[in-house]
Amino acid sequence: MKTAIAIALGGLLAAALVACSGGNPAAVQKPVFYPANNPAKLSAWGMLDWSDQALSLNPGVVPYDLNSPLFSDYAGKLRTIWLPPGAAAGRYREADYPDFPVGTVITKTFYYQKGETAGAVLDAQPPEGRFDPVLETLNQVHLVETRLLVHRDQGWDAVSYVWNHDQSDAILTRIGDVKQLTLSRQDGANDAFAYILPDSNQCAGCHAPNNTSRKIVPLGIRPRHIDKPYQHNGDIVNQLQYLQRVGYLSGYDGTASVTPNADWNDTTAPIDFRARSYLDINCSHCHNLFGPADTSGLDLTMAATSGPELGICKLPIAAGSGTGGRAFGIVPGAPDESILLYRLETIRPAAMMPELGRSLAHAEGVELIRDWIADMTGDCSV
Repeated sequence: MKTAIAIALGGLLAAALVACSGGNPAAVQKPVFYPANNPAKLSAWGMLDWSDQALSLNPGVVPYDLNSPLFSDYAGKLRTIWLPPGAAAGRYREADYPDFPVGTVITKTFYYQKGETAGAVLDAQPPEGRFDPVLETLNQVHLVETRLLVHRDQGWDAVSYVWNHDQSDAILTRIGDVKQLTLSRQDGANDAFAYILPDSNQCAGCHAPNNTSRKIVPLGIRPRHIDKPYQHNGDIVNQLQYLQRVGYLSGYDGTASVTPNADWNDTTAPIDFRARSYLDINCSHCHNLFGPADTSGLDLTMAATSGPELGICKLPIAAGSGTGGRAFGIVPGAPDESILLYRLETIRPAAMMPELGRSLAHAEGVELIRDWIADMTGDCSV
């Protein structure tokens, strides 16, 4: 009880400081948990600092990375987690996210490297396993949005902030937004696209993976996604071990039986493992046994077995116009006859998958799934 009261008073004090300072991010030096109302500006949370034109993390805020990250129109992502001082560590769970205490704040900041013209952004991806150096020079970075998952008494809340034009702060939004950008690809092509920031209801479209409870929960911080090395303060250490070292995780003994997902871009890993890992992070929040897409009969979690459950020779159930005129989810050896590939490569709003979080096709991901299907043997003859 004392901890909860202290956290609440800390939030009120921080809000007062920000109000008096005009919202200068340098005014809040320590992270703050707000047990109820969301402040109007991201700076009030005190998770990030950008007062010197370099994005850095305030004390206690820990960055983390995923083995295979979710594709979001080629945006880079800075992910962090923070627990209030004195809070109990999150209990390790092999098949789920750690049981983090009330007061936990998880952030994800979406950004691009700037292109040569206004509104142009680059498709260069940030380095894996360490803090992206480009964030140390914000004049070269287009900050788009920062999303928070906040663990409150009633459960997890999704909170979104849109960065303003001069990147002096990010502003609370409940209705989402659309940013018109142009992606300058490494091959010289330029693709205009609408970067869509989700509204409050759309956040639950991904972060409520159980269609019965509809509870918002963290997704990416599950062990199979973060069991990997990361460079913390110059030392390369496994992320689960590091979270336990700093008191954010308990019960992890370093011998997890869950196999970490592959980096989909690691060509030394088997193609089946890479493709399954890619589909798991991008699709399984809906396509699981209990998810919003449970009526489709398609399970794209790592636990799914090979066969119709995974889409192989599976007839469409709830695809509507999204089949692309193709008969089966996956036709072994024939990617261009497979519904799955069509839905990943199309940008038609009524047909593309995932439904949320992208306006562009992920060319490299599509190529991976194409090669995976082409490598399969068998046929779908009746």
